[in-house]
Amino acid sequence: MEKHYTEPFLNKDFYDNCPGCKVDRLKQSTTGLPIRQLLSIWIIVLCTALPISSLFPFLYFMVRDFNIAKQEEDIGYYAGYIGSSFMLGRALTSVFWGLVADRYGRKPVIIFGTLSVVIFNTLFGLSVNFWMAVITRFLLGSLNGLLGPIKAYAAEIFREEHQSLGMSTVSTSWGIGLIIGPALGGFLAQPAELYPNIFSKESLFGRFPYFLPCLCISVFALGVTIACFWLPETLHKHDGNKLLCNDSFDALETASVGSKGHESGLDNEGNKPSNGGALIRNWPLMSSIIVYCVFSLHDMAYTEIFSLWAVSPRKLGGLNFSSEDVGEVLAVTGFSLLIFQTALYPYLERILGPITIARIAGAISIPLLTSYPFIAMLSGFTLSLLLNFASITKNVLSVSIVTGLFLLQNRAVDQHQRGAANGMAMTAMSLFKALGPAGGGAIFSWAQKRQDAAFLPGDHMVFFILNMVQLIAVLMTFRPFLIPRLSGF
Repeated sequence: MEKHYTEPFLNKDFYDNCPGCKVDRLKQSTTGLPIRQLLSIWIIVLCTALPISSLFPFLYFMVRDFNIAKQEEDIGYYAGYIGSSFMLGRALTSVFWGLVADRYGRKPVIIFGTLSVVIFNTLFGLSVNFWMAVITRFLLGSLNGLLGPIKAYAAEIFREEHQSLGMSTVSTSWGIGLIIGPALGGFLAQPAELYPNIFSKESLFGRFPYFLPCLCISVFALGVTIACFWLPETLHKHDGNKLLCNDSFDALETASVGSKGHESGLDNEGNKPSNGGALIRNWPLMSSIIVYCVFSLHDMAYTEIFSLWAVSPRKLGGLNFSSEDVGEVLAVTGFSLLIFQTALYPYLERILGPITIARIAGAISIPLLTSYPFIAMLSGFTLSLLLNFASITKNVLSVSIVTGLFLLQNRAVDQHQRGAANGMAMTAMSLFKALGPAGGGAIFSWAQKRQDAAFLPGDHMVFFILNMVQLIAVLMTFRPFLIPRLSGF
């Protein structure tokens, strides 16, 4: 039988060769802000978030170059399919990767996910036709299953007092990635046209005008993959022994459960319960996942529609921006988002709680989105000022909502279920996000063909539909639908 030892001042039992116990010992014996762990999670999440939306600023031009759209108004329709293929692939495999993370550990799934970015994001940048773009994006989504496990990892690597900061790091890096990714796509796509003194039209980047942003992201992902080999594993592996150590976070999670066996994540016979049925019957988890899915549908549709709207012609209600112009707006947004989520969100979460923040943020987003078609009527400095303000505000609100829902989901389950629970959340969210670009692209194309309609002409209809989805999500944050596991949230 494997040796274990007890530290009396912590009143805890730990196994010698269990990686999870080693992490628990370390976090129980150290104080102060865990900068190294925060940085590790930050770069891993950034690595997986960057390729998700980096294509949106140049997707309009990429589809145009594929010559698959018969008329200009149809470009958004085909762009939606490319945008959705990633999420469809992730929806089909997220539960699988969550189960793998629960069985073999968080670290192997994280390494494999970052490596998939290196390979398939590079191939996407080299796409020569519509179907190659769809297939490489689908494979990237299918094999990059690390977002669920990294959320479980963030819940396990930090002490209780740093939990909200850890989850905020995940959602902040995710949000920053969804902003910086498009910024990179905007600045680096079509380099032979934007920077003719550096890149010639006969060079590799001239023949593949959308390869440079993908290559930069893939090189970053390669560095992250190498760094991940030094990550500590947080999954407990006790070789069949029944004694489990309960970290302070697990004890906090299960405070409302009566028996000692249940507090440790075991049934009355000392065995781990099965994941599937228990998770489906866990309404605090399922309700937070459903609300998360509706908000995610809105956010993904908005992310694609914003870029399509910004680069579309003025005659169709757009801003006639270049991909570089879109990149500038999103770069400013990303910097502002970093400041807010790092400095303010943990403080607000302690005061208001994640649900209240989600309600307020969702409600404010509705009148903000209503203003977008009117912003398109402006020009010059006024347009730039108001567009940047609207983009910053919208993305800060969106990431605040996601952070709160991440917290609720991970507080709803014990450690041995977190990988599967986050995988389930990723599957459901990915299905909804797959609908976002496809539905958003179709609605955008349809709306551009009704510029003279009497009711909500042109892009007014697009943002009205986005607001209806947001309103439904806000209403779902109230009881009796959304019921958190712990009191006070």
